[in-house]
Amino acid sequence: MLIVNKPMALIGLVLIFIAGFCPILQVKIIFEWVNWGLYKTDIRLFLITYSFIAITALCYFIRQLKAFRFLTRVMFVWILLMAVAVYFKSTHYFGMKLADNLLGKAIHFQWGWIV
Repeated sequence: MLIVNKPMALIGLVLIFIAGFCPILQVKIIFEWVNWGLYKTDIRLFLITYSFIAITALCYFIRQLKAFRFLTRVMFVWILLMAVAVYFKSTHYFGMKLADNLLGKAIHFQWGWIV
């Protein structure tokens, strides 16, 4: 029989939901810094992430604990993969070393990744 710590599971679901709206990149456009969340960075990553969150929450509320535990692990791997993908997209976007270095200096990761 699987047992899930309910308060910790709910806190985790709420944190992962909020983290999608936190600023994850800071981009310098002309003369000002603009914060981008997951939605502004890549809409496909946003939709896939929130579909994982919705399915995980559904499994939690209908008491499918094996599926819930599996999806939490999948979500952890997905977030690591997403961080790597956003990093490589921001540093290897153009394929030219000079342009990628300039773009890499204009993009900074924000505190949203910590959440």
